[in-house]
Amino acid sequence: MLWILAFHIIAVICWFAGLFYLPRLFVYHAQTSERAVSEQLKIMEHKLYYYIMWPSLILTFITGFWLVNDYLALPHGPIKWLHVKIILAFVLVGYQLLCGYYLKQFKRDNNHHGHRFYRWFNEIPTIFLIVIVVLAVVKPF
Repeated sequence: MLWILAFHIIAVICWFAGLFYLPRLFVYHAQTSERAVSEQLKIMEHKLYYYIMWPSLILTFITGFWLVNDYLALPHGPIKWLHVKIILAFVLVGYQLLCGYYLKQFKRDNNHHGHRFYRWFNEIPTIFLIVIVVLAVVKPF
């Protein structure tokens, strides 16, 4: 179980790296008016989204469900914290899908948001990370 936990933590770190960095790329993309810079950012965004974020998300969920299955086999008290953590993880999947939507908008040169919007959008995963880590470590309820 410790090996699965280790791989889960590694996958979560990689996933969150993408969740933090892709919206930051959107900030830069929204700020640029240079065609060459825009084209380079499109390549970076595409590779990050499809080659880092999706595999990390999938591995996070595979190892996470494996851990939940093992955890439920153990005697324990109430696990409401786990339900909240799982819900928050699924909300983050929605956030990633929204990132994919914005990525497609940039790819088509059809972005409708300014860099300030993406600066605020970039903060959402930070809030989720804090809450999820507290839930997993403290198990407050």
